[in-house]
Amino acid sequence: MQTLNMASRCRQVTGCFRLAGAALVALACTIAGPAAADNGNWPTKPIRMIVPFPAGSFTDTVARVLSDQLSKSLGQPVIVDNKGGANGLIGVAEAARAAPDGYTLLVTNSSSITINHQIYKKSNYKPKDFAPVTLVLEAPFILVTNPEWSQKHAVGTVPDLVKFASQNPGKISYGSAGPGNIAHLSFAMLNNRTKIKTTHIPYKSAAQAEMAVMSGELETAFDTWTALPQIKVGKLKPLAVSSSTRMAQLPDTPTLEELGITPFNVTFWIGMLAPAGTPPQIVQKLHAITRGMLEDGKARAALGQQGDVVMIDSATFAKRIEKEDANWGTVIQREGITLD
Repeated sequence: MQTLNMASRCRQVTGCFRLAGAALVALACTIAGPAAADNGNWPTKPIRMIVPFPAGSFTDTVARVLSDQLSKSLGQPVIVDNKGGANGLIGVAEAARAAPDGYTLLVTNSSSITINHQIYKKSNYKPKDFAPVTLVLEAPFILVTNPEWSQKHAVGTVPDLVKFASQNPGKISYGSAGPGNIAHLSFAMLNNRTKIKTTHIPYKSAAQAEMAVMSGELETAFDTWTALPQIKVGKLKPLAVSSSTRMAQLPDTPTLEELGITPFNVTFWIGMLAPAGTPPQIVQKLHAITRGMLEDGKARAALGQQGDVVMIDSATFAKRIEKEDANWGTVIQREGITLD
């Protein structure tokens, strides 16, 4: 009887250890979260790609090229979800709150990540809330004017623009994709460097600001690469580019630095990010697929119409964000820019 009792107790103890082990495994899975549970099989359902700007915007155009390629490579739909408003604040904040399981991605521009949180008092996210996946493309701005207005007022160069603005304070209106947008800050820099006063008119997208310049509703703006076809047919007049070197597509258009407005080296980027905490394996897989677009002539050509395709890795992208965040912080403090 004593021998049987001892055997029974041994079985009970062994069973307890097994239960305890199972409990620890369950606890570990709970702590790791759902991302760890299906990480190896990801993705097993559709992926949501948040774009914090309206459909048809510059960023949206890039996102749709990316979503198409990712859908083909991953075997799951990658659905673009436009969450425009407040210069990207609404959509970016929603992406920051999403579960870091690989089923929510963010495609956005540089100002929404490195500028918004520093100038908007109501911003509730920071760069650290994201895991950078890849920087897709970058481009300078093109300072453009309405051709008819330029001809009427003999504004054919940046010095002409500065002279007119100096003689007519506040009479020149420029547009951007919203208050605090990088194009807005770039013009604020131009104002301060040249000591002129102009009037900022915010729009919901860069495309709308571009249309306003072409129609004569605005006199000028810092435009994106989407301006190139309009420049070619004479609907927009280029005065300068914001980068430190001339654009290959506009070899006769000087840089602002060439014209003595220094320092002035501004470019913007479009990139893909995920919520912070997204498993590194998923981030790496996403980067590998997007980088593979460099070998896809059709996809690369589509992206190349928007800017220089770069596809840098997540670690390099993270360093780029950190550096630009600090640089824009210095500019914002110097220019005294703050928004509600």
